[in-house]
Amino acid sequence: MATKASRTAARMMMAPAVIVLLGWMLVPLIMTLWFSFRNYLPLRGGDLGFAGFDNYVRFITSSAFWPAVLATLTIVLGTLIITVVLGVLLALLLDQPMWGQGIVRILVIAPFFVMPTVSGLVWKNMFLDSVNGLFAHAARAIGVTPVEWIIEAPFFSIILITSWTWLPFATLILLTAIQSLDSEQLDAAEMDGAPKIKRFWYIIVPHMSRAITVVILIQTIFLLSVFAEIFVTTAGAFGSKTLTYLIYQRVLESQNIGLGSAGGVYAIILANIVAVFLMRIVGKNLDA
Repeated sequence: MATKASRTAARMMMAPAVIVLLGWMLVPLIMTLWFSFRNYLPLRGGDLGFAGFDNYVRFITSSAFWPAVLATLTIVLGTLIITVVLGVLLALLLDQPMWGQGIVRILVIAPFFVMPTVSGLVWKNMFLDSVNGLFAHAARAIGVTPVEWIIEAPFFSIILITSWTWLPFATLILLTAIQSLDSEQLDAAEMDGAPKIKRFWYIIVPHMSRAITVVILIQTIFLLSVFAEIFVTTAGAFGSKTLTYLIYQRVLESQNIGLGSAGGVYAIILANIVAVFLMRIVGKNLDA
């Protein structure tokens, strides 16, 4: 049983790490809030004084704001649908006994460890390029004109790249959930004459609901700030400019730190709204 002295000692030992972690999170947030109320132009006079809520008004009334929010949500939703559906199917496949099962699992999980910038460049040049890409060669082989994927289908291209990156994560979490399922339930259902489809829908899917919830929550948090894949493929063109990319343009391209900081605050608000929505709607499975 822990004594008062041992609890105090534990808190003292944890304090340095907690302080560093809080500083790491709070200092950037405080600086973002501070600059969002300043008229700060590094290359055009520096700090020009207090701007009030002018940066917030200018950012949200910009013609690029709402399209950027819509683009962000579109990429998040599209990626979630693909990774969850394919993740379930891949998890079911990898749970089956097969030759070289360990090697196959490593190969499936490998894309998750590839940097987003690298994966974006690989897909852009090796697969989606309309001249030398793999898809272009396949199209010519069957007598079809190659598609300019980045130009004609920018959202599909970005969603494809982000899905390829995040599919291994979803597969790993869902595979763990499937392997924790008691086989006696499936055996009993099979003895009762339940077909495979019903066994999957009424036994496996409910058992995986918590894992699916975790996948959706974690992926959404990271996908709301997707940037590298867009930067190396479309560069925000063709309507693919997300909220994160819009902030980047305001801060680094326009050199308007105050306006970009206001956009960062809006991004934080959007992330919290989405997180609360998911916790209310989807997160109920965690308490089931």
